[in-house]
Amino acid sequence: MQLVYVITFVDDMAAGVAFYRDTLGLTLRFASPGWTEFDTGTTTLALHPSSQANPAGVTRLGFRVPDMTACRTQLERAGVKFTREPAPEHGVLLAEFADPAGVRFSLSAPVEPGATQR
Repeated sequence: MQLVYVITFVDDMAAGVAFYRDTLGLTLRFASPGWTEFDTGTTTLALHPSSQANPAGVTRLGFRVPDMTACRTQLERAGVKFTREPAPEHGVLLAEFADPAGVRFSLSAPVEPGATQR
């Protein structure tokens, strides 16, 4: 399991981009109203619009694994609860799980052959 994203939810994408790019000096990979990425080395900092489920200021870690099915089986055997079923989205298979305190994490893996993209 590799940490590949730190996702921060923002109320104002333009202000977030300005802060991370201009104030902190991070390299902007690309910006859009719905998703922005900064290159920070091996882990990407991503900004995403806030919502009721993900208020501004909430940060989520995103992990990548080579095999979603194997990882999910292992995590569920260890007692991990998935809060979002794996589904193809944005070119990867994406799921979510929570730790014992309820902190949510994203989990991505290569899309399985024949899967329908969202």
